[in-house]
Amino acid sequence: MSTAVTSITAPEQSRRPRRRKSARATSEARLGWMLAGPAFFVMLFVVLYPILQALYDSLFTYRLTAPGEREFVGLGNYGVILSDPVFWRDLGITLLITLVTVVVELILGFLLALAMHHAITSTRGLIRTMILVPYGIITVVSAFAWFYMFSIDSGFINHWFDWVPGISTDLNWFAQGSTALSVIMLSEIWKTTPFISLLLLAGLAQVPGDLTEAAAVDGASWWQRMRLVILPTMKASIMVAVLFRAMDAFRIFDSIYIMTNGAYGTEVLSLLAYRTSIGRLEIGMGSAISVLLFLCVALMAFIAMKVFKVDLADRGGSK
Repeated sequence: MSTAVTSITAPEQSRRPRRRKSARATSEARLGWMLAGPAFFVMLFVVLYPILQALYDSLFTYRLTAPGEREFVGLGNYGVILSDPVFWRDLGITLLITLVTVVVELILGFLLALAMHHAITSTRGLIRTMILVPYGIITVVSAFAWFYMFSIDSGFINHWFDWVPGISTDLNWFAQGSTALSVIMLSEIWKTTPFISLLLLAGLAQVPGDLTEAAAVDGASWWQRMRLVILPTMKASIMVAVLFRAMDAFRIFDSIYIMTNGAYGTEVLSLLAYRTSIGRLEIGMGSAISVLLFLCVALMAFIAMKVFKVDLADRGGSK
């Protein structure tokens, strides 16, 4: 009998008309598009035009030194790049920097977010300001500061920490890939961890206090409350933090260009695209590298959204 009821009610439910938006909701949506629409389309043009231009240029053998010898090669530039071991080496270095920095920043950022969230009201503003200071520094300035800190000539790190095993006064941090990458990743972590903490702090503010109190009353430990109540509630904020920071870390350029200029195995994809386009003036090949870099970033965003499985529209309250 239940099967019959289900078979009768299911089509009726599927034919049931959807709830229409109220006149007020429609008016607010129209007003929103009227206010934000012009800026949206301008930004869309500003972002979309370079992407389409790079995609178009990547289909040609185009050198600025010989503009008249431009020739259509289709996907030939992509075949050359994907068969070059330098591309895969730089891709591996880029992925390594992205993975290490994002994981460390996520852990440290969450600890800083907890500190800011539970800080005393009278000191909360001061603590947040102090934590966010590194993020307000321009990346180029930060990179130069870290470069001079670890420089064998003018740096103080070797003199202050010469008691640590492996560090001596004559250690040249930028003369080998492992130590140079360590400094580069440390500078990125120091500068962008406040950004992660700010996003996670917004997620902590959305955790209902009655849920954590009810879990504590039921005898849940601190780790159980964190794992079963706080982290699931912050899932959307964590996804946004990881997504934004991973895409930004994957496009790292300033720090590496200033500290090593890609020497000793520290070259990344963005620097490879720069050297190909600006250094060798091969616009077609450089555009192809840029397109591949864009596709890698888009793939990372897609994977992150699939892994976290968060419906941001539903989190915002729209159905």
